[in-house]
Amino acid sequence: MELGCAAPVSGSWATAEGCTAVAAWAEELGYRSLWTFQRLLAPVDEAGAHRLDPPYRSVQDPLAVLAYLAAKTSRVRLGVAVVIAPFYSPIVLAKPLTTIDHLSGGRLDVGIGLGWMPEELEAAGVPYDHRGARTADFVRCLRAIWSDEVVDYEGTYFRVPRARVEPKPLQRPCPPVLFGGTADASLRRAGQMADGWISSSRADLVSLADSIAVVRDAAARSGRDPRSLRFVCRAVVKVRSTTRAPLVGTLEEVREDLHAIAATGMTEAFVDLNFDPLVGTPDADPESSLRHARTVLEALAPEQP
Repeated sequence: MELGCAAPVSGSWATAEGCTAVAAWAEELGYRSLWTFQRLLAPVDEAGAHRLDPPYRSVQDPLAVLAYLAAKTSRVRLGVAVVIAPFYSPIVLAKPLTTIDHLSGGRLDVGIGLGWMPEELEAAGVPYDHRGARTADFVRCLRAIWSDEVVDYEGTYFRVPRARVEPKPLQRPCPPVLFGGTADASLRRAGQMADGWISSSRADLVSLADSIAVVRDAAARSGRDPRSLRFVCRAVVKVRSTTRAPLVGTLEEVREDLHAIAATGMTEAFVDLNFDPLVGTPDADPESSLRHARTVLEALAPEQP
């Protein structure tokens, strides 16, 4: 199992300095990849109280961060896990993704999600219904934009009139597209048409193998080779000396958990500290967060050949 890490995206450590530091450590320590995630807003109730956990309350744009990281790295792959397709049209999202692929020298991985928060979809002006079908059409259109010399796409939900869309991505025929989602329909969709699957921040690590099996079965039923798919786990690590749960505990215990995740069939995991309330929140001390990140990334770094 390959090992990556998350860039600072959420909270007070999500700064240019924080991103630069984590990017440098990732390359120095041999991590395969750097990942971001997307959150547009954090709903509050009538009294002004937050309805989401603190790590969701102040989140930088994932694509802007990836463009910045492209200039700060030379080896690690750069991924978004995930960008919410309903917030865009395919032609609007294709351009920044293609640009990032060029800026990074062809190191981009694209995670695509449906979105799960009604308030975000309402704010983006898109319907909550039919997200699965819309996203499938979205990805077909996105790949046509990237692959066809002359694009002339007409799907159920999206249309690109006959045109040339250039430049094309450096990765040919296009950057890898991985799907998020936890429902069976999302897992089957990943097997049917994606290059792989990415687990969510709230995934039950005990059921990862079951989710992988659904994806692989859908791929086989669609005439695709399940062995060609990637399976990426967002490893939400919280280092604690007195609490024990999957990926929560001492560094030694977390390392054992990563070995257990590898045994489920995951081909890659990335250590994500953004969802640790001691790190990825607006009130956390950014210098302390970065010191903690350095300690964790050094302790969990992949073994060098």
